[in-house]
Amino acid sequence: MQNAKILAGLAGVAVVCVLIYMLSGMLTPFLAGAAIAYFLDPLADRLERLGCSRTLAVTLIIAAFFLVVILLLALLIPIVQVQVAGFLERLPGYIEALRVQAAPLIDRLRYALPEGQMQELRSAAGQQAGTAIKWVGGLFTGMLTGGVALINLISLVIVMPLVAFYMLRDWDRMVRRIDELVPGAIHQTVREQAAEIDRTLSAFVRGQALVCLLLGTFYAVGLSLVGLEFGIVVGFGTGLMSFIPYFGMGLGLVVGMGIAVAQFSDWVPIALTAAVFAVGQFIEGNFLTPRLVGDRVGLHPVWVIFAVMAGGALLGFTGVILAIPVAATLGVLVRFAVERYRQSQVYALGGDADR
Repeated sequence: MQNAKILAGLAGVAVVCVLIYMLSGMLTPFLAGAAIAYFLDPLADRLERLGCSRTLAVTLIIAAFFLVVILLLALLIPIVQVQVAGFLERLPGYIEALRVQAAPLIDRLRYALPEGQMQELRSAAGQQAGTAIKWVGGLFTGMLTGGVALINLISLVIVMPLVAFYMLRDWDRMVRRIDELVPGAIHQTVREQAAEIDRTLSAFVRGQALVCLLLGTFYAVGLSLVGLEFGIVVGFGTGLMSFIPYFGMGLGLVVGMGIAVAQFSDWVPIALTAAVFAVGQFIEGNFLTPRLVGDRVGLHPVWVIFAVMAGGALLGFTGVILAIPVAATLGVLVRFAVERYRQSQVYALGGDADR
C-alpha cells in the first residue's frame, strides 16, 4: 500500500511536469500572477490582523501594487526605449572602435607568436565567441518564443492581475486545502519541509528582489554620473540580472567597459566605470546580500545559475520564473534526504564497518 502511494505521487508529479512543458507558452501570466500573490501575501495577512477583511485588503494591495508598476513603467519605458534604440544604432560604431583599439595588441601577438599558433588562437577565439553568441542568442530566443504569453499584451494586462487578485484572496484557503490532503502519517514531516521551503524561497525572492532594485539604481546613477552613454539601461539591466549570481554583474561589466573603451579616449572615465562595478559588487557582497537575503537561505550560487539557465533553455521565460521555486524546493528536499540518510541504519552500519 505504501509503495502504491509513492508510485501514485511520482506519477502525479510526472503528469504535472509534462503539462507544464506542453503548456509553457500560456503559463507565463498565471505563474507571474501566482508569484505576485506569494510576494504580497504577508502584507495581506498583516492588514487582516489590523481589522481589514481579506477581500478589501487584497483589493487595496493589488491596486496599489499595479499602480506603482504602471507609474514606474510610464516613467522608465520612454527613457529605456530611447537608450536601447540609440545603443543599437551605435553598436556597429562601438565594435569598430574596439577593433581599432585592439589592433595594436593583435599586431604584437602576431609578431610574438609563430604564424601557426596565431592562426590557432584566432580560430579558437572565433569559435568560442561564436559559441557564446549562439548560446546567449538561443537562450533569449527560447525565452521569447517559449514565453509567448509574455509578449501577449492582453494576457499580461488582463490575466495576470486577475490571477494575482484571486490567488492572493484565496491563498490561505488553498494552503489549508492542500494541508488537509496530506496523509496523517507524514503530515508533520510534510509541514516541516513545506515551512522550510517557504522560509528559503521567501527569504531569497523578497530579499533578492530588493537587492536587484537597489543595485540597479546604484549602477544606473553611478554610470550616468561617470558620463557613460546608455548608463541607465546598462545599470538597471545589470541590477535586474543580479538575481543570477555573478552572471548579471559580469555581463554588465563587459558591456559597460566595452562602451567605456569605445566612448572615452582618456583612461580616467574608463577607470571610474570599472570602479562603479567594483563598488557595487563590494556593497552587494558585504552589505546588501548578507542583510537582505541572509547566509542561511541554502541556495548555492552555482545551483541558482544552473537552475535559471536550465529553466530558460527548457521552458523559456516560464522556466526562468519556475527556476528559483524549483531550486529552493529541491535544495530543501535534498538536505532533508541527506539528514535522514545520516540518521538511518544504513549509514550507521556503514560507519561501524569502516571502524
